[in-house]
Amino acid sequence: MKKSILITGGAGFIGSHVVREFVNKYPDYKIYNLDALTYAGNLENLKDIERKENYQFIKGNIIDSEFITSIFEKYKFDGVIHLAAESHVDRSITDPLAFAKTNILGTMNLLNAAKESWKDNYEGKRFYHISTDEVYGTLGETGLFTEETAYDPNSPYSASKAASDHFVRAYGETYGLPYVISNCSNNYGPNHFPEKLIPLCINNILNKKPLPIYGDGKYTRDWLFVIDHARAIDLIFHKAENGKTYNIGGFNEWQNIELVKELCKQLDEKLGNPKGTSEQLITFVKDRPGHDLRYAIDATKLNKELGWKPSVTFEQGLSITIDWYLNNKEWLQNVVSGEYQEYYNERYQ
Repeated sequence: MKKSILITGGAGFIGSHVVREFVNKYPDYKIYNLDALTYAGNLENLKDIERKENYQFIKGNIIDSEFITSIFEKYKFDGVIHLAAESHVDRSITDPLAFAKTNILGTMNLLNAAKESWKDNYEGKRFYHISTDEVYGTLGETGLFTEETAYDPNSPYSASKAASDHFVRAYGETYGLPYVISNCSNNYGPNHFPEKLIPLCINNILNKKPLPIYGDGKYTRDWLFVIDHARAIDLIFHKAENGKTYNIGGFNEWQNIELVKELCKQLDEKLGNPKGTSEQLITFVKDRPGHDLRYAIDATKLNKELGWKPSVTFEQGLSITIDWYLNNKEWLQNVVSGEYQEYYNERYQ
């Protein structure tokens, strides 16, 4: 059946992989990629599919309510997969209001537009909101986040995402809006903007710069390969019951220091460096405020109900990721220099 799907934040890291998955897998769907192309949005991520007939890019910001209403009226979307968000914790500490605007008000603009557009018939419609495990707060040395874990956000970023989750559920309860939500753990993989830990360290190793590690390096995260996440999103969008929430995780916990050491080891092997060369770049830096000790996702529900599981181990996924960056140094250079932002002007104006 032909569907018209809006994917917000589709030029970003996770969003670009989701757009690619849907454009390639569903040629009968029309996929609209809405992105404001702020610093982390990069249309070079989608060069391989940008000329496909079932793909269209729309430049715009979800905080512009009139614009959002107008594109719902124009394109008659059957579904929304909402990934657009401010997502960097350090940035949220510096500018929390920007996170409230995008993550809360932006989500509400989409909800209002969907509600108005679909009010006569919710049949076949779906609003899929992508969230984060950070809404659950922090864990001690044991235990896992489940879909029943109480929300306990500790940063402006996670607080803004928690609020947006609550609004999605509220629109479902109050207006009957058909929705699903997923909360994912830390993603890694190709095309990741190099402010995040793994691409930052890869770039710094290639340039022989220090590898900054917060505190004692024992902060623990569950890591999810981004392509596995995109496949989970596809599955949830098509198969989940309305009103359900799923946690998506890699069953894959690593302390930051151990992760960076594994990264150093693999890069030294791939670059032909003497063993231990890159580890010498590790530098411990002052901790950030409100830093959560440990996140760990229990994705059992998703596995049991929809049959999803990760396709690669972390070591395998990390190797694929490193190879991608080594083979795409020009992409990395363009991102670091800011030149990637010129691609939109060349291609779309």
